[in-house]
Amino acid sequence: MKQSDSIVIIPTYNEKENIEKIIKAVLTLEKAFDVLVIDDGSPDGTANIVHQLMEGECADRLFIIEREGKLGLGTAYIAGFKWALERQYEYIFEMDADFSHDPADLPRLYAACHDEGYDLAIGSRYVSGVNVVNWPMGRVLMSYFASLYVRTVTGFKIHDTTAGFKCYKRRVLQTIELDKVKFKGYGFQIEMKFTAWRIGFRIKEVPVVFVNRREGVSKMSGGIFSEAFFGVMRLRWDGWFRKYPPMPK
Repeated sequence: MKQSDSIVIIPTYNEKENIEKIIKAVLTLEKAFDVLVIDDGSPDGTANIVHQLMEGECADRLFIIEREGKLGLGTAYIAGFKWALERQYEYIFEMDADFSHDPADLPRLYAACHDEGYDLAIGSRYVSGVNVVNWPMGRVLMSYFASLYVRTVTGFKIHDTTAGFKCYKRRVLQTIELDKVKFKGYGFQIEMKFTAWRIGFRIKEVPVVFVNRREGVSKMSGGIFSEAFFGVMRLRWDGWFRKYPPMPK
C-alpha cells in the first residue's frame, strides 16, 4: 500500500476506552491518513489494543512508539515529529485520543495547508466565538482567558494558543529546532505556535467544535497550566533576544 502524505500523531496514556474507535475513525476517512500512536507505558493495555489492530485490518497504516512511563505531552509529540520526518510525510498532525477533536475535521486542516498554502493549520475553539461542548464553565473560562493572556503578553495574534489539534507542513517541523523546545504540557502547544509565528510561517485558524471526553480520564493538571502561565513570560523574553532559524526558501 502506498504511504499517505499525512500522518496523525496521537499521544496516549490509559486510553483503552477510546483508542480503537479513534484509530478506526481516522483510517476510514475518505482522505487517507496514517496514524502514529505514542504510548507512555499505559498500564491499562492501550498499547496492546494498538498492536492487535496493527496485526489485522489496520496493518501498513498504523504505527506505535512505546515509551517507559509518562514523559510529557511535548516530548511525545517531538518523538512523533522526528519519526514522521524520517519517513518523508509532508503533513503532520496532532490530535487527542478522546474524541475531543473530531476526526472529520482532519481534511479541513489538511485543505488549509495543502490547498490554501498555509504552513500551520490550527483547529481553533475560539476563532469564531467559544465552540466548546460539555466543559465546566470554570474550565472554559480558564482556557479562553489563558489564550487572551498569551496574546496580551506576547503580541501573538492567535485566538486559541493552547489548541492541540493541528496540521504542520513538513518544512515547519524541519525548521523549528525541536531539541530546543522547552515545555512539556500546554506550554508546549503555545511554544510551538509562537516559534512558528516568529520564524514567519503562515498560520490559519480553522474553526472547530471541541467536545469534552465522554470516556476515560482527563490528564489535565494544575502543573500543566502553571507551566503554560509562567512559560509565556519566558517566550516573551525569547521573542526579544533569541535568534530564531530563518524561513526556508
